[in-house]
Amino acid sequence: MARTQGQLLQSEKMVAVGQLAAGVAHEINNPIGFVTSNLGSLKAYVSQLLEVIDAFQPLRDVLPATDARRQKLEQACDKADLDYLRQDIGELIDESSAGLLRVSKIVQGLKDFARVDESDWQMADINAALESTINVARSELKYKATMVRNYGQLPPVRCLAAQLNQVFLNLLINAVQAIEDHGTITLTTGSGQTMVWIEISDTGCGMGEDVQRRIFEPFYTTKPVGKGTGLGLSISWDIVVDRHRGTIGVASEPGRGTCFRIELPVSGASGG
Repeated sequence: MARTQGQLLQSEKMVAVGQLAAGVAHEINNPIGFVTSNLGSLKAYVSQLLEVIDAFQPLRDVLPATDARRQKLEQACDKADLDYLRQDIGELIDESSAGLLRVSKIVQGLKDFARVDESDWQMADINAALESTINVARSELKYKATMVRNYGQLPPVRCLAAQLNQVFLNLLINAVQAIEDHGTITLTTGSGQTMVWIEISDTGCGMGEDVQRRIFEPFYTTKPVGKGTGLGLSISWDIVVDRHRGTIGVASEPGRGTCFRIELPVSGASGG
């Protein structure tokens, strides 16, 4: 009963997060669109203005050095540091465009992760799902872990994509929390005749056999009070094993890190 209630609460929370992500994505995408367009126009306008300045250069040189008009032009160029401005303004616009592209990828990652309009069984790219989850968790990952990807060629998998994203997120957050200072998280994927497999391993603190035997139990956690509900892995078990008829297992050793392995049938759960 407690497990069912906990999973229901977590599922409702994920739906709310998905709806919020979709709303945020929609609100952000519109201004991103016109700012990106404006930056493109600005870059073209600046280029045209610099061409005009270059066209005036020969006229300035025709004026005598003592001519007040030439002196005023030279003072203006020196004050503006025209050569530096010419180089820097282009770099500033390019950096701004790159920043907007990064924001766009984050927004797309939120939409892909949430998949609020795709709650039914569907064919999904597992490697792409892992990437969208990494994008969502990037703020947690970037300061503590180097990400290594060993993706294999995978067939599309019939699955509940948003729920699998939740599993991947749980495992990535657990991995980064197991790393004290800085470590490595490795994502490896592969396939067999009727299944695909995903391994998420870390170089964190690892865990003993007594912990491994209990980690999929509801409300079991080794984290300090307030740091975890103990539901993440039990919900992951439910999603992978009960809903997708797959398997999820763990191999770990204290001081040597942890590896979670998921296996999923390509055709999805029978009758799903």
